[in-house]
Amino acid sequence: MPRQKNTIPSYLLYKVAGREAQARVRINGKDILLGPYGSEESRIKYGTLISQAAGGLSVDPLANRVTNRVTDVGDSGLSVAELLLAFKRHADGYYTKNGKPTDEIDCLNSAMRPVRELFAMLPARDFSPLNLKAVQQRYVAAGWSRGFVNASTHRIRRIWKWAVSEGLVPVTTWQALQAVPGLKAGHTTAPDHKRREAVSDEQIEAVRAHLLMKRGKRRELYRDWFDLMRATGARPSELLGLTMADIDMRGDVWIADLTDHKNAHRGLPRKLFFGPQSQLILRRCPATGPLFPNKRRTLADRVKAACLAAKIPPFVPYALRHTKATELRDAIGIESAQATLGHAQPNMTARYSSKMDKLAIAAAKACG
Repeated sequence: MPRQKNTIPSYLLYKVAGREAQARVRINGKDILLGPYGSEESRIKYGTLISQAAGGLSVDPLANRVTNRVTDVGDSGLSVAELLLAFKRHADGYYTKNGKPTDEIDCLNSAMRPVRELFAMLPARDFSPLNLKAVQQRYVAAGWSRGFVNASTHRIRRIWKWAVSEGLVPVTTWQALQAVPGLKAGHTTAPDHKRREAVSDEQIEAVRAHLLMKRGKRRELYRDWFDLMRATGARPSELLGLTMADIDMRGDVWIADLTDHKNAHRGLPRKLFFGPQSQLILRRCPATGPLFPNKRRTLADRVKAACLAAKIPPFVPYALRHTKATELRDAIGIESAQATLGHAQPNMTARYSSKMDKLAIAAAKACG
């Protein structure tokens, strides 16, 4: 006689290296974390979920939003682990571009991990500013930069803001989290990354000498990509996927009106302008298909290797945008630099200038 299938979901172990073992149960094809493996709270949660499933009730925290809303005094609502799971399902669908997940997904996963490790079983409504500060310190202990700690802290607040909009936690919980300040420079052990600056023409030429491929039909592929960024001030991603068909070549200056760019979701336009130097590069590109069928990381790796070969301090391709911005602002003016770089606000462009330093140096020589 065939063995009967066990219809009751099992109490299972969920273990990841370097973390406390968690209990889990798999219901309707979905894993639900219960808390520390073997603990009383995990056993209670397991029994509750099994009872709900047996009674035909959904165990999905988003399936019964009305009953999950925290309105009764005796109802603690969702746990932190359940809220993070619910938000992850939302984020996986929301933070996509052209059908692919964006880098924000990885950033959110990193930000949520310590929250889950420290407060998985805490009711989400009870997640307090002190809890958020504890998470913030976990970020610092992991060696994250001050900027990334602050960005990650903001991401956690954003999760609770989303939970408020879905009726999953009371608004007072999210409002309280706004009291947690970001880390201030000089008042934390979290390091600050060195501010990205423009690179000199001497550094650029040193790198160019090492960017040629050893063989292949397009030996100048990476150098052309590098040079086009220097000439236009474009972001690396803005040149990826661009084709000759996207470029209007009817005038003296060729123009590409981008539909896919950093600020597209804000409804802002972005155009690239190709002058005579850029046009010489574009004429070497294929007539069909992407101009540069590579990944953004590939060029960054090539530039880093070229810097090491040239024995100069490494820089990333994005630094070429800073070089272009500084050149344009000093030579022509802030409005020209803003238009070329596609900045939404002039205060973003105002950071790029070497003219003030030169004036201060001249003043110090004369009067200092």
